[in-house]
Amino acid sequence: MNIGCVKEIKNNEFRVGLTPDNAASYVREGHRVYIERDAGTGSGFSDEEYQRAGAEIIPSAEEVWKKSGLMIKVKEPLKEEYAYFREDLILYTYLHLAADKALLDAMLASGIKGAAYETLQESGGALPLLAPMSQIAGRLSIQEGAKYLEKPFGGPGILLSGVPGTPKARVVILGAGTVGSNACKIAAGMGADVTILDLNLERLAELDELYGSRIQTLYSSPGIIQDALAQADLVIGAVLIPGASAPKLIRREYLKRMKKGSLIVDVAVDQGGCAETTRVTYHDNPTYTVDGINHYCVGNMPGAVARTSTIALTNATIRYGLQIAGKGLERAAAENPAIYSSVNTYGGNCTCKNVCDGFSLEYRAPQKLLGAVA
Repeated sequence: MNIGCVKEIKNNEFRVGLTPDNAASYVREGHRVYIERDAGTGSGFSDEEYQRAGAEIIPSAEEVWKKSGLMIKVKEPLKEEYAYFREDLILYTYLHLAADKALLDAMLASGIKGAAYETLQESGGALPLLAPMSQIAGRLSIQEGAKYLEKPFGGPGILLSGVPGTPKARVVILGAGTVGSNACKIAAGMGADVTILDLNLERLAELDELYGSRIQTLYSSPGIIQDALAQADLVIGAVLIPGASAPKLIRREYLKRMKKGSLIVDVAVDQGGCAETTRVTYHDNPTYTVDGINHYCVGNMPGAVARTSTIALTNATIRYGLQIAGKGLERAAAENPAIYSSVNTYGGNCTCKNVCDGFSLEYRAPQKLLGAVA
């Protein structure tokens, strides 16, 4: 199969879908790999490294799209890329269709085969292609949160850990999954006063066992959330429903009880955000203020640490990508239910139930795939 990888065009996105090592893996399996010129430079990978791995450097993104049977990216395509969609093309990337009706419509109209990293789920419920970016985003949420609590960045001038004789910053984390637990790890490690909320009592028990008195765990309910937010200096939105829009746990009226100058870091922004006041921002202008509360809602947080993120992501995606390239999407999905779960669009149909439900679309499992797996 012809494998393509283009330079990401999203604002301040420096990750790349393939490393030179990945390219070499595909070449060893007999595939041809096309890399857009300078696609990897933002992550520290030169064109020469890709060439040594056996890839061909192509000067334009358009040519890479046209030559490829499998396009491997990081972020969802932007409007400028919709024209490259076609029915015989497999797109393997983060799609986040629940928050992007325009992209979903373009994919359905073209018939492109969309395999989404964020919905690929193993039998035990793990999300192996979402996990590495969730780990990074969770850790970054505290790093960025600490910075934007500083006065020069518009914050109230609070040091996360405090010092002897001063109060620590109060960090409230909504969600104890991969993002939340990684945020908790860093916040507790930096000495903050940490409270983490979730509906999963078993997960809260695990965190309580791990951190003991260093953190407070709370069962999540609207009243408990409001009370916790009222005390918070930094709030981390870390909730996830695979393939679906994030639940709006932070209502606008809750902001009235929060401390002026406190900060919400909404890591769920790719799925629409968990605050009613969330809107997507970018690394070059990451924050805005609503009702005196600062918001950090960057839609591609891991892009700030592009080399770490690229290596972590592609370590996870290569396993499944090789199966798709070697067998085609249909056979790969027939033999591996995890790959089947990644298919969000196929033959002009919406094939991810959570995405379909979010837009009141009919859910249609693609027959070639369903017949072999169900």
